[in-house]
Amino acid sequence: MLKRYSQSEEDYLEAIYLIELKNKVVRVKDVAESVGVTMPSVVSAIRSLSEKGLVEQEQYGHIELTLKGRKVARDVYERHKTLYTFFHQFLGLEAAIAEKDACLMEHHLSPETRQRLLKVLEYVQGCEEVLFLERLWHFIETGDRLGPCSGCEVK
Repeated sequence: MLKRYSQSEEDYLEAIYLIELKNKVVRVKDVAESVGVTMPSVVSAIRSLSEKGLVEQEQYGHIELTLKGRKVARDVYERHKTLYTFFHQFLGLEAAIAEKDACLMEHHLSPETRQRLLKVLEYVQGCEEVLFLERLWHFIETGDRLGPCSGCEVK
């Protein structure tokens, strides 16, 4: 079980992780732009994350995640992706809304809930009843059932 960190710490770690994936090199300026804060705020956060063994940075140098930091960052990112996929693909929310809500909720999602969401997504994506999501979205929007799915009883 991963130790939980503050929302701010997780946001910084996730930002560093995503910048690393894209650019290979992470600078304070890149993190500041990604998180939407000032460069001095990033410097302070990096110092704190470094003291916790999550990042390494030589003075005025590039920022790198430690193995521990990478594990935490990857976990945050995976929670984010799961929530985004559930909100956007399953619930049919607009991408911007799904992204915003995923960012807010990723910090509070338990491992058990994440696993259940993944199972729901896996099941629905492999479902032979191709109209399932269309029927669900219609019901969400109107409250009207379009008729029973195979195996469902309308009450």
